Amino acid sequence: MPQQSPCAPVRPGPRRLLLAGLLALALASPPVTAKVVVGSKNFTEGVVLGELIRGLAASAEGDTDHRRALGGTRLVFNALVSGEIDVYAEYTGTLTHEIFADQKPESLAALRERLAESGLVMSEPLGFRDNFALGMRKDVAQRLGIRRISDLRKHPELVFRFGTEFTERGDGWPGLRQLYQLPQQDVLGVEHDLAYRGLAAGDADLTDLYTTDAEIAYYDLQVLEDDLGYFPPYDAVLLYRSELAKTEPDALAAMLKLEGLIDEQQMIAMNARVKLDGEQEQMVAADFLRTSLQMSMEARETTRTERLLRYTGQHIALVAASLSAAILLAIPLGIVAARLPRLGQIILSLVGILQTIPALALLVFMIPLFGIGAGPALVALFIYSLLPIVRNTYTGLTGIAPGLRESAEALGLPAGARLRLIELPLAAPSILAGIKTAAVINVGAATLGALIGAGGYGQPILTGIRLDDVSLILEGAIPAALLAVLVQWLFELLERVVVPRSLRTALEN
Repeated sequence: MPQQSPCAPVRPGPRRLLLAGLLALALASPPVTAKVVVGSKNFTEGVVLGELIRGLAASAEGDTDHRRALGGTRLVFNALVSGEIDVYAEYTGTLTHEIFADQKPESLAALRERLAESGLVMSEPLGFRDNFALGMRKDVAQRLGIRRISDLRKHPELVFRFGTEFTERGDGWPGLRQLYQLPQQDVLGVEHDLAYRGLAAGDADLTDLYTTDAEIAYYDLQVLEDDLGYFPPYDAVLLYRSELAKTEPDALAAMLKLEGLIDEQQMIAMNARVKLDGEQEQMVAADFLRTSLQMSMEARETTRTERLLRYTGQHIALVAASLSAAILLAIPLGIVAARLPRLGQIILSLVGILQTIPALALLVFMIPLFGIGAGPALVALFIYSLLPIVRNTYTGLTGIAPGLRESAEALGLPAGARLRLIELPLAAPSILAGIKTAAVINVGAATLGALIGAGGYGQPILTGIRLDDVSLILEGAIPAALLAVLVQWLFELLERVVVPRSLRTALEN
């Protein structure tokens, strides 16, 4: 799949007309109107830094928003270039070896020039580095005599489990394997936080580390020496849009107070409070700003009830908006397919093909058109709703007994009246069954929208995976399952109301 150029902005245009109609129903997901929109990548340190940035910006410009855990490097960088966010925390090594891997700027000055071409500015370093490294359990490393990355060549049987992004990055596994001539074959990508659990359980022998991860000490891991100097330095910096200097100078000045403020041990301690102690990121950020800058940051812990209400509203909005739009299109398509058999086969084939596109791929395809957030999720769910409704409408209409059709024609009813008064009522049970199927599918699939900042029940699930917190995972999984059951029950109730008992009895017999 071709990658969107990281410097290609997402521009509004006619392609957003469909999204506008879908979003009109998404009442629980109001548009972001903050003057300063902070973004963060989907790992703990990125979210903590995002809260620090938001707190500083809010101290000067109260109208701020933090779109947390949006996704991987390129997704968040593209969101910055397109103007969907204004600032986020990044790392110099990631910029030189991943974002600009084709050019690899050799100095910070060259890197700043490259960023300026996209209207971006890089701050001075924040004071710490979060380098890539490889690590394994100390007992395993000592038993095998592994101290350096080069030592891995003697052990081709080792099992490697890397973070998914690391397996593909320009500064990740492909280049590392080539430089060190590593022979290992059992190499897979997993969620970065799950890799640590794999090491602890003995299911993996080695993974990639971020050197400020609290898990390194917690799991007693050995960080291997990069003896050939593969990994570049990863100084933490702020990336922001150059226009902030004119539009929000006070907020920008406040955010830049982070320059040189955080050392490595402080960052590790903040990560540990979130990952190991279960504290919320906004509370950790507020404590740091209070201690380091004597600044009072407005922050409070969110309760489980507050989160559940917010996620439920977002999830229902995603499902209701996408399903409503799908019904408006899919039922007419099913009618056309039933009336025009040759065209109908084409329609059924097309919606069937759309249904086979993997959900994650479809979300990525939609981002260049509709940006991050609810837009791609709504369009993806809309597409996934089409097949069951179109097919069931088609099946319901073509399954009507020929005698009933002939009786309607004998009465002299025109085609439109026959469809409205006889055929659609007879096909209603099948159509409602298709809508019910689409709704249940959407309830489950909508959880994936959290991967691109759409919210919903997927948000606590992803956060729970990131923090290794089963209670957070259940906070999203259980309500999603209950909502699916509720939706199914509501449609069964609707069928009893809409479809006459005599018709239901006849169909059951």
